[in-house]
Amino acid sequence: MSKSQTVDIYGKPYNRSLLVMVLLIGTFCTVLNQTLLTTAFPTLMKAFNISASSVQWLTTGFLLVNGIMIPISAFLINRFESKKLYLGAMSIFLAGTIICFFAPSFVILLTGRLVQAAGVGISMPLLQNIMLSIFPPEKRGSAMGMSGIVIGLAPALGPTLSGFIIDNYQWRDLFGMVIPIVVLVLILAFFLMKSVIQLTHPTIDVLSALLSTIGFGSLLYGFSSVGDDGWGSAKVLGFLFVGVVVIIAFAWRQLHSEHPFLELRVFKSPTFTIAAILSGVVNMAMVGAELVLPLYIQNIRGESAFHSGLMLLPGALVMAPMMPITGAIFDKYGAKRLAISGMFILTAATLPFAFLTAETPIAMIVILYAIRMFGISMVMMPVTTSGMNALPMNLISHGTAVNNTFRQIASSIGTAILISILTNVTKGNLPSNGLLKALPLQYKHQALNATLSGYHAAFYTAVAFGLVGFAITFFLKKKEVLVKGGVAK
Repeated sequence: MSKSQTVDIYGKPYNRSLLVMVLLIGTFCTVLNQTLLTTAFPTLMKAFNISASSVQWLTTGFLLVNGIMIPISAFLINRFESKKLYLGAMSIFLAGTIICFFAPSFVILLTGRLVQAAGVGISMPLLQNIMLSIFPPEKRGSAMGMSGIVIGLAPALGPTLSGFIIDNYQWRDLFGMVIPIVVLVLILAFFLMKSVIQLTHPTIDVLSALLSTIGFGSLLYGFSSVGDDGWGSAKVLGFLFVGVVVIIAFAWRQLHSEHPFLELRVFKSPTFTIAAILSGVVNMAMVGAELVLPLYIQNIRGESAFHSGLMLLPGALVMAPMMPITGAIFDKYGAKRLAISGMFILTAATLPFAFLTAETPIAMIVILYAIRMFGISMVMMPVTTSGMNALPMNLISHGTAVNNTFRQIASSIGTAILISILTNVTKGNLPSNGLLKALPLQYKHQALNATLSGYHAAFYTAVAFGLVGFAITFFLKKKEVLVKGGVAK
């Protein structure tokens, strides 16, 4: 057997390229579902006769369950063989997709979405863990770059693909098109997937699992409710308070446990800690534009949801080829130069959005957004990989879970902050109702300016997120010292 031959945990050879292909196709399907329903909301509201706040739960609920499952994934990855766990996660996702496809009511549709999210919450961290396990540290940048293609591209394609299907087919086809692909992935995975992550067989800590679910679930729900209820809402403050208190209790238990459910000692590594914080800040800056910009395109420019998604598509297409390229650059030079350059580009390209008008050329918006995504591609996966390379192999699954949870919470916080700023600034600048009767044209003009002021304030905040991230990049090491701990052959 050659030295370059890849073998699983039982010493049996396997084809690494085919295994990676199965992982990437499966993960693309699961991650795509995070944003696939965005432009389908109006159609679903009519189909089930529900309100906007109710239909929003198809996304909010998905992200909530996904966020709850990610911390649990570290235990599952160390407890069950990676092949069986991947087949299980994809089977759960398939079951949820089938439920959604045949859903006779909104409640059943929502149930299917929550089942889907449970599968995604396992499969996405598992992808990253496997990629970090089957490639040596000096090649992980390129490997994680391949992962970044699906993790970055799939959610960006969701709104455009959704708009096309809604315009030309039925909403059920959003799920119907995914079913045969997932079935194919399961068949391929049965033959091509191997167990490549060494198991530690941890015992389940029921109390830690319960604290994790309640803590992270409450925190994510609290932030996701800010858009509708505001920061002063008793519901929002109550869930945020419960979330923070329970997460503190969860953290205390993990730090005092001999075999923690989620190993928080990964934060002892300064490189990992800086990478996790920067990854969260980048996510906050990214979701800002992805959320606010389509609202501007639809509400101010009067474009359809499909066309707003189409305008953001070039940015996604720029990001896809850049992920493996930046991964290869990372392997050679490290994350610091990439991250500094990427955060500068991201921040500089966000600033012009703070000066949007009702007549800003669409081409300018498309180009600036693509430049932003170019900057993000230089930061996202290289920074994540640098953090993981600072950990020994036995902590990779915990580091992945911590990093993904951190990013999920950061996304929720960023969304909550930007939506609340957009809403409050707009309301604060609206003219009085008396002007509507006296001078309706002037009222319309001032109302438009008030709305634009809201968007300007939101994008200024996104710029602030970018500046914070830019400052953090200077704390990264020039070239990471790879940790010894054994890498799967």
